[in-house]
Amino acid sequence: MNTAECISQEEIFGIASDKEFLSAALRVFHYQYAVCQPYQQYCDHIHCNVKKVTRLEQIPFLPIQLFKSHQVINSAEKKVEKVFKSSGTGAIGRSEHHVVDLSWYEKSFLLGFQLFHDHPNEYTFIALLPSYMEQGDSSLVYMVQKLVELSADARSGFYNVNEQVVTLLNSLEEEKKKTMVIGVTYALLDLIDNFPSLRIPSLHIMETGGMKGRRKELPKNQLHQLLKEGLGVDTVYSEYGMTELLSQGYSKRDGVFQFPPWMKIILRESNDPFSWQQKIGKAGGVNVIDLANVHSCSFIATQDLGKWNDTGLQIVGRFDHSDIRGCNLMMDLN
Repeated sequence: MNTAECISQEEIFGIASDKEFLSAALRVFHYQYAVCQPYQQYCDHIHCNVKKVTRLEQIPFLPIQLFKSHQVINSAEKKVEKVFKSSGTGAIGRSEHHVVDLSWYEKSFLLGFQLFHDHPNEYTFIALLPSYMEQGDSSLVYMVQKLVELSADARSGFYNVNEQVVTLLNSLEEEKKKTMVIGVTYALLDLIDNFPSLRIPSLHIMETGGMKGRRKELPKNQLHQLLKEGLGVDTVYSEYGMTELLSQGYSKRDGVFQFPPWMKIILRESNDPFSWQQKIGKAGGVNVIDLANVHSCSFIATQDLGKWNDTGLQIVGRFDHSDIRGCNLMMDLN
């Protein structure tokens, strides 16, 4: 079975209903069980009866840690276009995502960005992503570079937190240019700490990536309040993505995330990785279905904690290693 026999980009990115999502998810699940050895071994290890999987809640979610110890990919693939690596701030090394076909990633993030924002050519992009640039092989940098290339403003690009970028931001504000700063969290805080008089009220701020060990982690509401006060903006946007996936969710207000039609979030019980938890206001582990990730694994159990409210998903924290139940089942697999 090859990818063409599984599902096409047109089908994935054309999903328009829960029924279509379920149909596509089941096809991708059976395909990935057949061709992705680590996922197959995990499903077998937890005694999943694959032939009887007919609903989303029956699909196993692969612990995300396995991207640090296994090549989670269609075992028959001979060529990999790109290997993305995580930021490496964890205790057990960097995750690797072997991407067979970059066109799936590019189509996913461009369609997703346009769904929640506008076409990239509407923006000037200012990227403040120093730690990602230093380590290299970042899927976030790849995405932002493509957005920069699609921008109509030659000043779009990657910058350090210094007088140059402050001068540029002030100029863009005076010109009334539609400007988006995409920044790792600690770099945005460096910006407001180092330049306390900076006020850019029309700026679109997209925070992503956390503190990367550079600063103490802050609750989202506290972080966003600091950024709003420090830059004089009314709203702080967020991006929710990760190395192991090919799609992203976006928050346009109050840290509440929405997701594109080919992506779905399922919350699991904190103490039981195999039970769903969908109650409004109650925290659970975040499981992600990303149907764009067809060459790898579309069903990932993350280490994030989230909860639903009336308008979407809030990310409220992360499991520490001692909190994870069942996620070490396959770590010793060769």
